[in-house]
Amino acid sequence: MNKWIQRLEKQSTVTLLIAVAVMLIALLLPSKIALLGTALFFVLFSLLQPQQSILFLVIYVNIRPFLIEVNSGLKLIGDLIIFIVFAWTLFRYRRNLRALFTFKWFEWSYFAFILFGSIVGLLNDVAPTAVIFQIRTFLIMYLLYYTISRMTLTQNWLTQLAWVTVWTNIVMSIHGLIEKLSLRQLFLPEEWKYKVLSATNAVRIYGLAGNPNSLALSLFFGIIGIIYLQHIYQANKYKWTMRILLVLFLGILVLTYSRGTWISAIVFGFVFIVMTRKWYILKRVLLSGIAAIVLIYYPVNLAVHYVQKLDMDIKQPGPGSIGGRFGETFDEKNLALMTESGRFFYIQKGFEIFGDHPVTGTGFGSFGGSATLSYGSPIYDHYGISSDIYGGKYFYSDNQYIQVIAETGVIGVLIFALFLLSMLWFFWRARHTNFGVFMIALWFSTGVSGMYYNIWELKMYTLFYFILLGTFVALNKRTTNPSKTANG
Repeated sequence: MNKWIQRLEKQSTVTLLIAVAVMLIALLLPSKIALLGTALFFVLFSLLQPQQSILFLVIYVNIRPFLIEVNSGLKLIGDLIIFIVFAWTLFRYRRNLRALFTFKWFEWSYFAFILFGSIVGLLNDVAPTAVIFQIRTFLIMYLLYYTISRMTLTQNWLTQLAWVTVWTNIVMSIHGLIEKLSLRQLFLPEEWKYKVLSATNAVRIYGLAGNPNSLALSLFFGIIGIIYLQHIYQANKYKWTMRILLVLFLGILVLTYSRGTWISAIVFGFVFIVMTRKWYILKRVLLSGIAAIVLIYYPVNLAVHYVQKLDMDIKQPGPGSIGGRFGETFDEKNLALMTESGRFFYIQKGFEIFGDHPVTGTGFGSFGGSATLSYGSPIYDHYGISSDIYGGKYFYSDNQYIQVIAETGVIGVLIFALFLLSMLWFFWRARHTNFGVFMIALWFSTGVSGMYYNIWELKMYTLFYFILLGTFVALNKRTTNPSKTANG
């Protein structure tokens, strides 16, 4: 049995490496040829290896901003994989309609929230294309949950997921170090090299994700992956490898200066460790964190100072500091800016909109969401909302809750609350298991993240969340009722 599992793991690894190789080769091709070639390959790949194609998404989605900046022909890979594995699920269960249309309470609530927000948006003159765009944003990663929750998974699936996540973050961490030490001059697309950044953001690592907060969130899941693998390989296998990687990931996480992710990670760790009483994890992370500060954070910042002295033509702010980053949060000028045109301003405007439309809000595509970034909003002029923070485009509210309040009013807030609370209750019933506690901790962490990110619209984050949610449901179903689990 062990030999068979090892052979299967090697085959899975080879399959993933082939997919990665195709993606990298496509980077060098003309965009139209790359678009056609990758479409054909990944359609076949998803049909033949649905589970492996989902693992590949972890790689692709995390570095997608870099890939499409280099070659726009790679932009459809993610959507193709998701829709093909979804169609594969529909076909596989074509004679079992009950399995296809059986949903949990949190799913029904999610559907109701999306339907309600869409109808209200259309009634308030939001363009149908904008509403469709917003629906897609909320549903695209849910389809992964739908598919995975109906698969037959073994415990080895989580191990594979952890390894892919860790390897992806190894590449992103090394690239991030090169970016930092080269003052954003090496291995970046030309447009990224010369992008004008504020003094606050110029000291942060953006990485292959193209955004320091996205990189930090990816590292958050990478750190979770390492801790899980340490649990799996307790017999000292990969012991020092995992220790070194944990230090590396924590060091890069600090260098992203992503306060929001730091807070979310602390909340996750607090809930998980308190509920499981696995205090050794706290000790391990604290020791690794100290090592990361000593071996990664300070040496890198000293090296940046040295590089800046060598090349006087590259004018960038200093390397930054943790204390300075947190100090900016309460700096009077920063607070004034947030009040005039930043987070506080958007919260104020969100409540102003809510005051005018308290019952239903103004609908999807009207305030601070993904759709408004591309299509604008019919209400912005009326409320005096404009922003140049995103290069002259419209803005994210950077707060999921104020968006829900403004766009869907009291009714939408109640539906969204039902979605969140029914999901928590689902996890709570499995609190006697490590996976159940993990999902409870992730739920609280996600809830806190919603205070400063549009977290349910971040594809990279919802990718991980819905994959893990689907895995939780699939494994829980196998444990509670193995006789009814379909072959996958």
